[in-house]
Amino acid sequence: MTRADRILILLVLCIMPFMYYHLWFGDDPANYLLIRSSSNAPVTEALRPNRMLHITGPLGESAVEINNGRTRFVSSPCSGQVCVHSGWLSSAGGFSACLPNRVSLTLVGQHPRFDAINF
Repeated sequence: MTRADRILILLVLCIMPFMYYHLWFGDDPANYLLIRSSSNAPVTEALRPNRMLHITGPLGESAVEINNGRTRFVSSPCSGQVCVHSGWLSSAGGFSACLPNRVSLTLVGQHPRFDAINF
């Protein structure tokens, strides 16, 4: 191993934590909410003002709350309630879905977060 190899390895090890944090935990604000449902065309909603939305899916109605630039599932007719337990979405690239009811929420911004799908 040459001196140049050692310098390159050291440089890469110094840069990796910064790249990891920047790509995985970037906290860019979202511009709007994209709602997809199997029974309707995709809908975009502004993240202000605060309100409740009701989206109809094959199992029934899912309630979505928009509050202070973030969003979440409040209730859904599915049995597992995984979508409700996923909590608040607040950054661009945030995603939550009620798969049994075929409803999904995506926060869209100018610079979406990097995730495993982009890999």
